[in-house]
Amino acid sequence: MPPRPTRPPGGGPRRPPATRATRAALAIPLLLGALLYTTWTVEAFLPTGLSPLQVYVSELAARDQPYGTFFRTADLLAGLLVLAGAVGALVWLPRRGWAVAGWAGLALFGAATAADSQLALSCAPTADAACAAREAAGDVPWTHSAHTVSSSVAVGGALLGMVLLTVAARRGAGAWPALARTGPVLVVLEVAATGWTLASVAAFEAGRGTWALGVGQRLQVLFIAVWIAVLAWSVAAAASPRERRG
Repeated sequence: MPPRPTRPPGGGPRRPPATRATRAALAIPLLLGALLYTTWTVEAFLPTGLSPLQVYVSELAARDQPYGTFFRTADLLAGLLVLAGAVGALVWLPRRGWAVAGWAGLALFGAATAADSQLALSCAPTADAACAAREAAGDVPWTHSAHTVSSSVAVGGALLGMVLLTVAARRGAGAWPALARTGPVLVVLEVAATGWTLASVAAFEAGRGTWALGVGQRLQVLFIAVWIAVLAWSVAAAASPRERRG
């Protein structure tokens, strides 16, 4: 007998539970997006000339950097893959309040990350004093300001998705146990890393050094990627209500 369709709490068309194949199809782009979002780690093997202790991750992708095209392409693909996975989840997975808002936040993160890759910095301000001076004087392309906006939107979308989908996992009667267990810890770590990054940015803009800005932001990006990977695993391994009942 085929699975019995379920109707969302607010009414609307009946929707059958997602099959294993559907869940896998949604998890794959999320996992690939998470992996690509950690491409910055290969800086350890490339002669970038930039210090990971002080530079923004996005400075690796600046237009004047030797590996800029590589990092921009990785960010573009990461954003598009996460966007595809999140939109697919909105279409194919059960529509419950916390989850819908969380998937929307994750879709926003993906779209903003893809946009961010195309609004690249022209130079690396934390590593290049001349670039920093031009930026302070407003003598840089408009993409610098746009990049700041898209980066902020991406982080905001990621935080929204992380919090709401973690809540959905905790309230989901065992559907996503991996995310229910690890999600709260990753959310706390992400908030702490974001606070560190914001404080470091404020210090840099006030001329008080970078406060290990690069470390804080790399942790911020890493925790997002790890959380998305856990989400992907949770979606792929999720049991349907019938399977959970045995």
